[in-house]
Amino acid sequence: MTPSIFRSAAAARALAASLVFAAGVFATGAFTAGALAADKQTHSFQMATGWAGGPLMDIGAKAFADKVSELSDGRIAIEVFPAGTLGPGLKVSETVKNGVADMGHTWAGYDWGADPTAVLFGGYAGSFDTEKMLHWLYRAGGAELQAEWRMEKFDLVSMPLFIRTAEVFLHSRKPVKTLDDLAGLKLRTAGAWLEISRNMGAAPVTMPGGDVYTALERGAIDATEWGTLWEDITPGFHRITKYLVIPGVHQPTAPFELVINKDAWASLSEEDQQVVRNAAFMTTMNSWLTIGQEDAKALAFYREQGNEIVELDPEVQYAAHEAGLKWAEGIAADNAWFKRVLDDQAAFATLWSGANRYRTVKVRGE
Repeated sequence: MTPSIFRSAAAARALAASLVFAAGVFATGAFTAGALAADKQTHSFQMATGWAGGPLMDIGAKAFADKVSELSDGRIAIEVFPAGTLGPGLKVSETVKNGVADMGHTWAGYDWGADPTAVLFGGYAGSFDTEKMLHWLYRAGGAELQAEWRMEKFDLVSMPLFIRTAEVFLHSRKPVKTLDDLAGLKLRTAGAWLEISRNMGAAPVTMPGGDVYTALERGAIDATEWGTLWEDITPGFHRITKYLVIPGVHQPTAPFELVINKDAWASLSEEDQQVVRNAAFMTTMNSWLTIGQEDAKALAFYREQGNEIVELDPEVQYAAHEAGLKWAEGIAADNAWFKRVLDDQAAFATLWSGANRYRTVKVRGE
């Protein structure tokens, strides 16, 4: 039998060894926790927008900020500012590039003057519909093309954020149904439709969003395009115009965009960059679903308000689409980036050319 003194010494040595091991584990754990805590940094960003309010703000910019906060457990805070606060509503990308804002919510088509390729990402008369646009962006490389283009041409990080269905063609003081009705019509618009509609005989102008209602009310313009059926309830154009003209041949789809200052983006860890991407994707898909449902309700609203619903003659719809494609082909001849994106979209359209045969079931009354 081992003497008790030796048993006590052995126990002491074992206890000491255990304490050393435990201390080591504690130190390692503390180091790991410290490293994780350091990686989970907090961020506070400012976002410029092109909107004073309405769905683009509520289910677009603000919804995105809320989703980022939720997915990051509150570590990433984004303060959203209405148009004109941090910079002009039509120059959000410039405001972000200059570092006045960390990020911005805009429509790429506003930058068509700097590079007309912008309209291919923002939608124009020759675009496919929103369902196809979503597939092109998220499953056929469109979003990656947009990110590459924005970085090369504007030095900005970019990704889709918010998307519309087809817009209302016009809220108009005059009925517009035929090509003859379009001739000489003073309409407010933006992007490629300025040039395309002029080529079709209209007299288009552009102006900041905040000036449109007054110009329409005073008769300085005959008509305006804006957003979808539901979105257009907020600005109230139906109160000062009799005619609501559909469908939006000038804008079969309208993807919007998140632009981020590259230094602000670099301040985020890879994990947090993915949080931003996920929030943008979720917000975009939610905007499409919400607008689609609310648009279905909105047509009845306009009828109740006494508006007359006018559907464009098929010849106008065909002519607008063809004019859009012709315009795009002309731009592509002299713009390498435009041609690259246009060709990519054309290849996608060819792939989907037979989709209606297996995706659409004919139903009486539709």
